[in-house]
Amino acid sequence: MSIKAHQVVTLHYVLRDILSDGSQRILDDSNARSKPLEYLHGHDNIVPGLENALVGQTVGAELSIQLLPADAYGVRNEALIQDVSRGSFGGAELVPGGSFQTEGEAGPQIVTVLNVNGDLVTIDTNHPLAGRTLNYQVNILEVREATRAELAKGHPLPPGTEHSKVEDRKVL
Repeated sequence: MSIKAHQVVTLHYVLRDILSDGSQRILDDSNARSKPLEYLHGHDNIVPGLENALVGQTVGAELSIQLLPADAYGVRNEALIQDVSRGSFGGAELVPGGSFQTEGEAGPQIVTVLNVNGDLVTIDTNHPLAGRTLNYQVNILEVREATRAELAKGHPLPPGTEHSKVEDRKVL
């Protein structure tokens, strides 16, 4: 069975970014964690470039996929660096380089603290991998049709989950 929309795909991957000197650094390795990635194809569960590269692939395929920033986590947008009042963060401990997740206009987003200067905090709401060229090494382990419950929820669910037990995420 080849990968297409509305199928659950299970795969192992190694994600690397390319540094300015041309060398590569491992960012994530599902093999090392002994936990493959499972996602629902065609439902924006993974970055667009990776999802597009997997269309038509079958179980056992091993791929090397390079994604430019626009096809991965986007190009960096300097307008997403801003100064905000320390009071916006309550009593949270803020240190340069620290990050946290918050709810943005388009859903959850990662915020990185760049600088803390008295009552002024400089933050970056670009994704931490924005602007980076990424390399994926992928091994496709399983491809199956999604269940009705998974389609309603928009992502893979534990085996045996009945569609009547999940809330449909679609807006009518």
